[in-house]
Amino acid sequence: MAKNSKNLLIKLIFLISIVALASAFFIEYKLGHQPCNLCILERIPYLIAIILILLNYKFNHFEKYFLILLTIVFFIATILSLYHLGIEQGFIQESMVCDLKSGSNLLSKEDILKQLQEKSVSCKDVTFKIFGLSLTTYNILISLLITIYTAKIYLDYDKN
Repeated sequence: MAKNSKNLLIKLIFLISIVALASAFFIEYKLGHQPCNLCILERIPYLIAIILILLNYKFNHFEKYFLILLTIVFFIATILSLYHLGIEQGFIQESMVCDLKSGSNLLSKEDILKQLQEKSVSCKDVTFKIFGLSLTTYNILISLLITIYTAKIYLDYDKN
């Protein structure tokens, strides 16, 4: 892969990460759709990607290592999103990450009362869809594509 197309792809990943985070915050704060705990966790890889790409431009002689880190980050993001989709579709049971009430026997009485008063969103409830697909589904596609392309750039790195 030519250096220009590699730089273009890294800039595209940076832009996708910014748009993904901005969209998530817009949907949450402007449109009023509360995210579940896994939805919030699924934002972290985009933040990490932004930081890694900025560090890459500062310390560009470590570019190969940043590429492998980006690949790992988005591979983990893909796995997390697949897990979330499994919960949404009913294939996987909600864990303590999603269903905090199931672990309430581990909490004090005050914690239980506080949880009951707070509005929490279940990971199996899809509160926002685009063209009939949940945001988790889009996150799987985006994360998987970024994983594949960053892995390809990494594997082709020494050929250039």
